[in-house]
Amino acid sequence: MPEQLDAVLKALGEKRRVTRTGGEYWMARDIQGVLGYSRWENFEKIIEKARLSCESAGGDPPNHFRESTKMVEVGSGAKVPTQDYFLTRLACYLIAMNGDASKSEIATAQAYFAIQTRKQEVQEQLTGEEQRILIRERVRDRNKSLASTAKQAGVQKFAIFQAAGYQGLYEMGLGDIKRRKGIGDNEDLLDRAGRSELAANEFRITQTEEKLVRDQVNTERQAIHTHLEVGQDVRTTIKKIGGTMPENLPAEPSIKMLVSRRKKQLPMPPP
Repeated sequence: MPEQLDAVLKALGEKRRVTRTGGEYWMARDIQGVLGYSRWENFEKIIEKARLSCESAGGDPPNHFRESTKMVEVGSGAKVPTQDYFLTRLACYLIAMNGDASKSEIATAQAYFAIQTRKQEVQEQLTGEEQRILIRERVRDRNKSLASTAKQAGVQKFAIFQAAGYQGLYEMGLGDIKRRKGIGDNEDLLDRAGRSELAANEFRITQTEEKLVRDQVNTERQAIHTHLEVGQDVRTTIKKIGGTMPENLPAEPSIKMLVSRRKKQLPMPPP
């Protein structure tokens, strides 16, 4: 994985462009292949998901995803209009996190960004609250995708399947995790999780889905064991990099409350 990570990061670095004033940007069609997408139509769907994630967190998508049309010469010598996007670093980050985790290039980029979410390049563009909201939305989407993949793998008792993932990552059951953190029984654990805890869970979810597909898991028992195993592997990775174990991270204010408050603060549209 380190070699693959280096290759993806090197390729993204080589595609980086700089304006006359020193600003950095990427072109969507330049990074399309780097992230494993051969068809523009499929990659554009990921760009749209990333735009929506940016907007949901209170960001300004036009500042990060600027649409462009240029004339490109085809084989006959004629020129046809071709769509593209100018992307900021944040836009590239969101595209990677909204991409198809079954693609090795995307999975590698996701692993990198999950670990790097607290680094300055992201903090300069998102507040802590915005980062939590973005990651929580992605985790919710990833869980829906995992549920679909798990069903295809033979899982019928999804609660037990989910519990195995938590057991692997936290080394305790969901009820014990909530009691340890002082979270109410009716509250969602991940709505009270901070950025690091959310990122760890996102990595657990995406890698479990990829492993279910890659290993062609087709029994509920095997799927449950896979989720437990991936959770344990993510926990081991956290230990290796000197991170705080997720059960020891404090509960944060409810994300639902943050989203509600941010919506109330948005300016009313003109009549």
